Amino acid sequence: MIRNINIFLIFASIVMLAGVYALKFSIEGTAAERTALTATISEQEGKLSLLKADWAVLNQPGYIDPIVRRHEAELEIAAVRQEQFGSFAALPMRPAKPDSAAMDALFEAIAMGIDPIDAILELEGIE
Repeated sequence: MIRNINIFLIFASIVMLAGVYALKFSIEGTAAERTALTATISEQEGKLSLLKADWAVLNQPGYIDPIVRRHEAELEIAAVRQEQFGSFAALPMRPAKPDSAAMDALFEAIAMGIDPIDAILELEGIE
């Protein structure tokens, strides 16, 4: 009986040992993958930083202005003039002021208890 238990324990130990080795190599593979990803991210951050610096240089007006002047005729572009934005004279006039006498009459009628909607309905012949 003890012999069978010892054989079982030896097999169990061998299986557990194989499991631990498999886990160890799996973790080493994951760590190597993580290290490679970290290096890739670092490299891409360096490239992004370089691209941001290039973009900042290329967006400076001192760099863009000579290019625009060089291609001004081909692109048919010109500097914006004030006339393109319109003038105050082109703005529409304010709407006319409301008829204050009619509004006062309306409020007096309402204050006296006359419903102006009923008066309109009576004129239209609607009950």
